[in-house]
Amino acid sequence: MNYRRLGNTELEVSEISFGTWAIGGSWGHTDDSEALKGLQRAIDAGVNFFDTADVYGNGHSEELLAKATKGKEDDIYIATKFCRAGDIHDFRTYSEEKVREYCEGSLKRLQRERIDLYQIHCPPFEVLKDGRVFEVLDKLQQEGKIRYYGVSVETVEEGLFCLTNPNVKALQVIFNIFRQKPLEQLLPQAKAQGVGILARLPLASGLLTGKFKKDTTFAENDHRHFNRDGQHFNVGETFAGLEFQKGVELSEQLTWIANGRGNMTRAALRWILDYDEVTCVIPGFKTVKQVEDNLQALHVPSFSEEEKERLTAFYQNEVHPFIRGAY
Repeated sequence: MNYRRLGNTELEVSEISFGTWAIGGSWGHTDDSEALKGLQRAIDAGVNFFDTADVYGNGHSEELLAKATKGKEDDIYIATKFCRAGDIHDFRTYSEEKVREYCEGSLKRLQRERIDLYQIHCPPFEVLKDGRVFEVLDKLQQEGKIRYYGVSVETVEEGLFCLTNPNVKALQVIFNIFRQKPLEQLLPQAKAQGVGILARLPLASGLLTGKFKKDTTFAENDHRHFNRDGQHFNVGETFAGLEFQKGVELSEQLTWIANGRGNMTRAALRWILDYDEVTCVIPGFKTVKQVEDNLQALHVPSFSEEEKERLTAFYQNEVHPFIRGAY
């Protein structure tokens, strides 16, 4: 495993880490036994950082992480998120009373005394500009409830705004071959200011694995079914904002990235890791096999400058016009 420093903090985190939305819920059938085996496989491989949220399975993924990391609390870092258990548009959701309630709930489920990275979970831009939630987070940090805090954002504009707050130590952003906009300003500026970058949706909800066909269907409890067009939350969180059949069509044009890299999954993760502005990539998983496949991205060749330029042109000409929602 390779490790990268999370911004200007002292935390050295595995460059391939894992998100736990899929094992918590909203990604179809889950198996707790398999999820725990997957977490253990990742830890055995040197993964020391996991991202979760209080709404993933209504706290279930936090509980799974507690089981998987029991006795390893000083060695395994956990990032969790808050605000989406309430009305994200109601400013009372970000009050000291509510944020403390969310924080204590996560601490209890994680069976920890401190959260390593506490993130606001894709709030409206108005909440960020209001700024009072950051004052609450400052208090929790001073009290030792959280070590550092950051923000999971939907748009580059929101991310750039967060960089104006010196206490924001990490940004979680959608970044993958289909979503390259952060490369223009956000990633370079974050690096210059010593702010860590967590790359989420690295496989565009599975589109960049190359395994989907236009007639692929998903379970009713899978967000790739119920949020396909942004019916329940930001459309960008599902298939990176692409209409599914268009996304499949675009992924079919990318099969070449797997040449010499085993498969598209490994190649797509490698492309992200080739940018040193990124602290870590956080793919999701539901099986041990998926964990192992994701980890193989560490061992495949980097992209040449010519390949990167080809992918940049592909994004600008073929992908960008079809992304839906603000980003």
